[in-house]
Amino acid sequence: MEQPVLKARSPTGQTGSAVPTAKQPSSNTSDTTGPKEVELILVKEHNGVQFTASTLANQAGRSHAPGPSHGHTPLPGEERETWGKKIDFLLSVIGFAVDLANVWRFPYLCYKNGGGAFLVPYMFFMVIAGMPLFYMELALGQYNREGAAGVWKICPIFKGVGFTVILISLYVGFYYNVIIAWALFYLFSSFTGDLPWVHCNNTWNSPNCSDLWAFNTSLNDSHKSTPAAEYFERGVLHLQDSEGIADLGLPRWQLTSCLGVVIVVLYFSLWKGVKTSGKVVWITATMPYLVLTVLLLRGVTLPGAIDGIKAYLSVDFLRLCEAQVWIEAATQICFSLGVGFGVLIAFSSYNKFSNNCYRDAIITSSINSLTSFFSGFVIFSFLGYMSQKHNVPLDKVATDGPGLVFIIYPEAIATLPGSSVWAVIFFIMLLTLGIDSAMGGMESVITGLIDEFKFLHKHRELFTLFIVVSTFLISLFCGSWDLLIEAIGIAWFYGVDRFSDDIEEMIGQRPGLYWRLCWKFVSPCFLLFMVVVSFATFNPPNYATYTFPMWANVIGWCLAISSMSMVPLYAIYKMCTLPGKFCDRLAYAITPEHEHHLVDNGEVRRFTLQHWLVI
Repeated sequence: MEQPVLKARSPTGQTGSAVPTAKQPSSNTSDTTGPKEVELILVKEHNGVQFTASTLANQAGRSHAPGPSHGHTPLPGEERETWGKKIDFLLSVIGFAVDLANVWRFPYLCYKNGGGAFLVPYMFFMVIAGMPLFYMELALGQYNREGAAGVWKICPIFKGVGFTVILISLYVGFYYNVIIAWALFYLFSSFTGDLPWVHCNNTWNSPNCSDLWAFNTSLNDSHKSTPAAEYFERGVLHLQDSEGIADLGLPRWQLTSCLGVVIVVLYFSLWKGVKTSGKVVWITATMPYLVLTVLLLRGVTLPGAIDGIKAYLSVDFLRLCEAQVWIEAATQICFSLGVGFGVLIAFSSYNKFSNNCYRDAIITSSINSLTSFFSGFVIFSFLGYMSQKHNVPLDKVATDGPGLVFIIYPEAIATLPGSSVWAVIFFIMLLTLGIDSAMGGMESVITGLIDEFKFLHKHRELFTLFIVVSTFLISLFCGSWDLLIEAIGIAWFYGVDRFSDDIEEMIGQRPGLYWRLCWKFVSPCFLLFMVVVSFATFNPPNYATYTFPMWANVIGWCLAISSMSMVPLYAIYKMCTLPGKFCDRLAYAITPEHEHHLVDNGEVRRFTLQHWLVI
């Protein structure tokens, strides 16, 4: 189905330049004598997905590239697809942002840091940094209609930021897919009459296994472990067969098979782009809310559940005087919204140009935070039940991370009537939480590289297969820096006023002073604070009593540096490959590509004081 659309459009090629050029009509020139332009937009729809292509034609019959003044100009046959429905985009963003950490991290942080009082720093950082950065990435991708690397035509010297976020998303995929595979393994194990983590009579159990709650024993028996803990550590991971990270051993066929299933699901969810992923999220993004609601209705009926919820919501405002509470709230904001991974840029690049990204940013970021808060009621209703059932303090059962969802929660479910059914429901939720977040990370990598290397457009299916298989092979043996540079590059080098012009061109509404101040001053300061804190508070990782060797920490730092180094390395490469003297190269490197003709004329907006002072 094709729909030709005719719209009036004013020339935008020189918008925002510091000095008007001869190509621009003079301010006192009559509109009747200036060049007239109309935009011819061809909208094609195939299988519910719209593709758009357009040209600008003037009175002389000439035409040039359409859309935003520096947007991607599709080659013939490369019209950029858009989401079939607006809800596909919203569910994709929500599904990516709402992940496993919403279930296993936020509720525990809230309980540990003053209960309801923790919401004060959390909401403070959400308003001054989380939402502005979320809004910034959605607008950046939608206006430029390219992935994480391609959008940096607005300031070429920072293109390394795009490659950094792509690499980070790839690294995250290596371990995130493994966690999803664990959830799938647990799901398969739940289809039994007797759950395997209930008793100590299994082949993997040690002499220390006790059916009694491990914390409800005498001091002499403090080394005892629960069946659920031993199932995860010895039955699933087989940690007893390894002396440490240097002794990885061969991959277990059971977990390898589960990982293979996850990879196959990811591939067929992504291989046709948003045409397929936009349909998958109708299940993966909505299922967790249904399951959380069902679990809450069951949880609040358990003895001790109300005590658990009261502990979750208890308010201790004195904790707000502790710096650690504010640091953990800021850290949670950085990771919970999913900014800085290139996913929001990739998703929004498939939006229609006039889509209201401001409204989308408010809606999706708010839903993400409310989901975190809501999941706390579910988690602590069951933790309160476990605390009363085993007669131990709540802080002995409250934990975060994989231990909560793979040890504590399965043990709580095992005590319920119809435990197998509840286990299946719970691990389906974990599976869907993980799948759509993994889809977002992979889409960031695929879109970012396909938009950068145009020849891959015709081979998306093959390239997607290469990416997911690569994560599978590496997974068998298996933050804030990039976002800071991204915020500086957009707000300072590209210019917060220019960025606001872009948004106004899309949605017809210019961002208010609050958003511009956050983008230019508040958010960069927040991110700089997070970078300093992350280095200052870094502790070598460990698991229980096992401390990773020095060489393992070195490898970890090398992986971190490999992504962070993309920013300076690409900047050096760009400066070395541009023509002219140093000042000329710098001018080209920090000026949007569509304004390079102004640099040729000696008009470098970024070399003027006004550019750096304007808000």
